[in-house]
Amino acid sequence: MSEDQASAPSRRLLVEERRRLIVEYVEDQGRATVDELASRFRTSAVTIRNDLEALARSSAIARSHGGALPAPAPSTHDTPLNIKETRYHAQKLRVGQAAARLINDGETIILDSGSTTVEIARQIRQMKFESLTVITNALNIALELSGLPHIRVMMLGGLLRDTSYSLVGPDAEQALSKLSADKLFLGVDGLDPVVGVTTPDPLEASLNALMIRVSRETIAVFDASKLGQRSLSVITPVQHLHRVITDSSAEAKMVESLRGAGVEVTLV
Repeated sequence: MSEDQASAPSRRLLVEERRRLIVEYVEDQGRATVDELASRFRTSAVTIRNDLEALARSSAIARSHGGALPAPAPSTHDTPLNIKETRYHAQKLRVGQAAARLINDGETIILDSGSTTVEIARQIRQMKFESLTVITNALNIALELSGLPHIRVMMLGGLLRDTSYSLVGPDAEQALSKLSADKLFLGVDGLDPVVGVTTPDPLEASLNALMIRVSRETIAVFDASKLGQRSLSVITPVQHLHRVITDSSAEAKMVESLRGAGVEVTLV
């Protein structure tokens, strides 16, 4: 978080924005007290306590006496998207910016659902394309890109997953099977060099595997906390990825394993 953001009066921040910045600050510092946060965001201790209680209920932080600690490492259960978006936001933003720079005018891309892929969509909003087709199974990504000139959004149908705002299942796969794409930007819940790319939901895994098959290039995008994590359903072995974009806190041994498997790794 920049000094400008830190010093901005709290009245200018929406509640959700302030809470996202609180999570980011706690993760960066390793801990924070109520008084410290109240001073930083120029609001009352009561307001900060309410923020921390709400964030703790959603597992975005861990409440401690007089303040907050970072949330424990993500588990293999399916975390709601609104909670994922509060975690490691600065890292996801950098990954989204790096990924968006890989998109060429005139291409057809697939944006998978996720808290990092939505950052790519937000970057696309700020870019100027003569022509771009975006295929997505994510309602929030489709809304981010709606109404933009020269950008055609193709939404897959299917069963709505409330936790991720994504559409999955046979109908989504049938629609996708008739399409092809230049690049797939794949969201990742877990990536283990031995097990592969994983996600908690079997239907999501099946659709993601098809996304890989219909795309010329597969680019996995995620913050480094996902490295070494394993979820229920395997999407693909890491050897089927062309590129990985993650943040610079990634463990060196993990990065070496990916590069040894022939995957190009970009650290941001």
